[in-house]
Amino acid sequence: MNITAIYGSPRAGGNTDSLMRAFLSGVRSAGGKARELYLRNFRVYPCTECGGCDQTGCCVLQDDMEVLYSYFQESDVLVLAAPVFFYGFGAMTKAMIDRCQCFWVRKYRLKQDMHTERPSGSGRGILLSVGGSGGSRTFEGVLLSARYFFDALDMSFAHHLTYGSVDEAGAILRHPTACAEAESLGRKVASELQPKA
Repeated sequence: MNITAIYGSPRAGGNTDSLMRAFLSGVRSAGGKARELYLRNFRVYPCTECGGCDQTGCCVLQDDMEVLYSYFQESDVLVLAAPVFFYGFGAMTKAMIDRCQCFWVRKYRLKQDMHTERPSGSGRGILLSVGGSGGSRTFEGVLLSARYFFDALDMSFAHHLTYGSVDEAGAILRHPTACAEAESLGRKVASELQPKA
């Protein structure tokens, strides 16, 4: 079982951090473990659309994405917790996603083996997100971006939990169901990954 949890908010201790902690509490209660990565502590340059990955499937920029790339490839489950900014991902999370263009090139243009430590297509992606707006379209942008982010990593978009009208720090803790639902999902995911007797 290899679960990687990406904290994608620039605000430490914010609402998506709380959702991720609830999810991981569920993972641990089911006997699972996870690697936790705080994106705000990584130096990630934005994609420059230089075309450097077009021939090799490897990004030419040198920064902390090299560490993230290796974790993406070896994870059975990748969980991304990130808030909505202006109906999309914030700049920090979007930069990480855009830098996975090299995986898209490898998969779709070069038709290369994805060189992961898991069987092709067996990985699962999960999104946890909150937004300040209560509008019906609040999460359309992040859901679409997440779907194609996980696809580039050769993962299915398996689950998502999204909560609107959640803005100020700590608001998610007052939501009647959010943390319990995140914890329940964590238990479910960890249980599914346990070796069958």
